[in-house]
Amino acid sequence: MADDKFDSIVVGAGPAGVSAAITMARAGLNVALLERGDYPGAKNVQGAVIYSKMLADVVPEFWKDCPLERAVVEENIWVLTENSGVKAGYKSPGYADGSPANCYTIIRVEFDKWFAKKAEAAGVTLLTGVTISDVVKKGGAIVGVRSTEGDELFSDVVIACDGANSILSQKAGLHREWRADEVALGVKEVLALPRQVIEDRFGLEGDHGSTIEMIGDFTKGMLGYAFLYTNKETLALGMGCALDEFQRTGIKPNDLLEGLKAHPLLRPLLKGAKLVEYSAHLIPEGGYPSMPPLFTSGMLVCGDAAQMINPSHREGSNLAMASGRMAGETVVEAKKRNDFSSKTLALYREKLNASFLMKDLTDHKDVEVQLRRHRAILDVYPRLLNGVMHEYFLVDGAPKRDHRKRILGRVRRERGYLNLLRDAFVIRKMIGE
Repeated sequence: MADDKFDSIVVGAGPAGVSAAITMARAGLNVALLERGDYPGAKNVQGAVIYSKMLADVVPEFWKDCPLERAVVEENIWVLTENSGVKAGYKSPGYADGSPANCYTIIRVEFDKWFAKKAEAAGVTLLTGVTISDVVKKGGAIVGVRSTEGDELFSDVVIACDGANSILSQKAGLHREWRADEVALGVKEVLALPRQVIEDRFGLEGDHGSTIEMIGDFTKGMLGYAFLYTNKETLALGMGCALDEFQRTGIKPNDLLEGLKAHPLLRPLLKGAKLVEYSAHLIPEGGYPSMPPLFTSGMLVCGDAAQMINPSHREGSNLAMASGRMAGETVVEAKKRNDFSSKTLALYREKLNASFLMKDLTDHKDVEVQLRRHRAILDVYPRLLNGVMHEYFLVDGAPKRDHRKRILGRVRRERGYLNLLRDAFVIRKMIGE
């Protein structure tokens, strides 16, 4: 590989990397896309939901041949205690009217393979089974990458899309190794069920799908959440907590997942399901406060490698695709100027700042910090909310005024009115001013 020279090398064939590669290749650049897995999609643990707008910006009319599972028409949030749950959600078949739908569930292995083939069709050189361990520098600028075998590959610009624990951006000096509170450990199971059983249990028609996001005491007070997504003939069930929380408690992720599967609200939905896949992976957790410098001479950083995660809206893949596309556009402009210095590559940050991406990340930058400071949101409120709803719907021969008194008494005992007001202010701040 030592004699090869590309306009750009993209490391990581996930949504960010492929988006960047396609954008550059379609503009006529010579692009290499490197993937450490045996094939694109071999190294992931996403649920997964893919958002149409960001994908269509890279592959117009993707829905014509993309391996999509279900068009999501129902989004749910469950707040769980040990044996109960408060459900909130929104369902609109209109989300799936026309093409494309708002978002789809996907199986990442199949999606990533399809997406990478689109890159190859655009002229990208895809190299799999390649582990990159370092960057190559010359005169203070990054001019290529080095594999674990010592092979070197050169380019005008390297784009790091190598995941939450980005070796490249660390080697480039853009960030330190992440602290344990800046990443989460996620585990996921893919569970097989007949198509008709899924549609009956979740109240779905045709290729419509639903998602369930869950918070509550199943995380044992740790900062984390769980999800359940419907595919055509499988369910994706997963959960994750901040890595430092697992270290602090000594709880095993799989034990939490098994406990969640036994929950009375989940158990009927999973009955008879066959486990076909189990995976675990580190995922970004820090978000905007942990975001490293996104560019230096000869290099850009995208997606998970740049801590681009919006925990309030379970968004990651759309941010990855958008950032990858904008990184690709920046390199195209740099090629036109024949200037790959940080001065020109700073256009990447300008593009991000002008887009929805950075606005959302800054609006929700305090979520993780505030949750850690106000643990009641994680443990007290799920119990309190479920207790209040239980009392509200209880018919026991007592007058409703007595029920109201009991509800108010419980709120006063478990949290207090002043704390309730303070917490409301905190929650408002968490989701943006």
